[in-house]
Amino acid sequence: MFLAELHSEEREAFLELANLIAAIDGNRSIFEESIVNKYKKEMDLEDYQLKGLAMEDILKKFKSERSKNIVLAELFQLIYSDGVFHEQESESIRIIKEYFGFNSKEFASFKDWIDKIKELSL
Repeated sequence: MFLAELHSEEREAFLELANLIAAIDGNRSIFEESIVNKYKKEMDLEDYQLKGLAMEDILKKFKSERSKNIVLAELFQLIYSDGVFHEQESESIRIIKEYFGFNSKEFASFKDWIDKIKELSL
């Protein structure tokens, strides 16, 4: 939805992060696969080869508040795509939230916004 606004380095980092999150529970669903493919197309990275970067190395690439907001919003869409919020996904989001410096109120607002978007798409 907003990924085209990311800089080139951020786009690659986001794709690394999305793939990491999609596989974190050990089961990459067809819904998650579909969302990741949509991300690749939106960012014009269909031929991108994953490097398998560590989460901390990925998160360092996002400097602006806008980029961090985009990352969090898009990750919620990915996580909720299969209808299950796994414990590993929850822990990853907590780490990202803390690394980016989001407070609990901002985080809750993002989560509520994504829930509303999810309801509209059904």
